[in-house]
Amino acid sequence: MRTKTEIISNEAGHLADAAHDFISTTAEVAGDAGVEVRKQLEAVVDRGRVYYDRVCETAVDGARAADEAVHQQPYKSLAITLGVGVIFGFLLARR
Repeated sequence: MRTKTEIISNEAGHLADAAHDFISTTAEVAGDAGVEVRKQLEAVVDRGRVYYDRVCETAVDGARAADEAVHQQPYKSLAITLGVGVIFGFLLARR
């Protein structure tokens, strides 16, 4: 079974591939006006890949840090989780 990260990564790759296919397909049709648009689209796709990679890296680093913190101080983590749950329960019950 694939994880959500793998599915999102796969879909982002398909989107980038489709954009590049679009760029190459319309290269001859659009003429000079389309050249600038294609360049901008390529730049956006490339920036999107960079941002996606950064977000994935940050998310993985955060998950590792949280996992390490929970393993180092399990009772403190449990108490914090219980406290947050009580606060959310109280706020939702008031509605």
